[in-house]
Amino acid sequence: MKTIVVCSGGLDSVSLAHKIANEAELLRLVTFNYGQRHEKEIGFARACADRLGVPCDVVDIRPIGALLTGSALTDDVEVPDGHYAEDSMKLTIVPNRNAIMLAVAFGVAAAEKADAVATAVHGGDHFIYPDCRPAFIDAFEAMQKQALDGYADIRLYTPFVTIPKSGIVTEGARYGTPFEETWSCYKGGETHCGRCGTCVERREAFDITDIDDPTVYADPDFWISAVSKAGTDEIT
Repeated sequence: MKTIVVCSGGLDSVSLAHKIANEAELLRLVTFNYGQRHEKEIGFARACADRLGVPCDVVDIRPIGALLTGSALTDDVEVPDGHYAEDSMKLTIVPNRNAIMLAVAFGVAAAEKADAVATAVHGGDHFIYPDCRPAFIDAFEAMQKQALDGYADIRLYTPFVTIPKSGIVTEGARYGTPFEETWSCYKGGETHCGRCGTCVERREAFDITDIDDPTVYADPDFWISAVSKAGTDEIT
């Protein structure tokens, strides 16, 4: 199955790229610059493509991102600290982000005569992000079948959509993903902050799986109190 992977450079999408490279024919990675404050993740997507020997297309949609105001990822809004179970994490929603990116990726896939577009949405995303839920995935794939009817038949492949972050760490380890070569932190500093929702989720997932976490965090222990406050071991 000839597959294009939407790769941000984060742990989830880099693990997915390694999985696809082992299980199918990885054609290329597509990543997006939408004006995110953690733009440094793009470099990790490029490094993943180099490692796997495929092209990496960086699609500049910053003018679109500038219109998607109100998000802590693209606007002058402070990134909240804590667990994704906290209501404050809704500040990290970029409206319609996945729909926009997937529409572009499907166009690339059709031009490349690919069989599938793969994206790393997962069970832990469902609580906060509506465009990561199974209902969205099913509806988007159905829409694309109509949009490309008679021209291309492309599958939307989401192998992580029902599993938690810890499951992705397990899959990533199985396929030799170099976790130290991935970037999750929404704050985009020198090291992972250890306090934002995605850092907490990342650190928690490694702890659950008992797999060594090579990530350097500015605050390596904050996740413990964040998980305790949220009253959950992991959002599934």
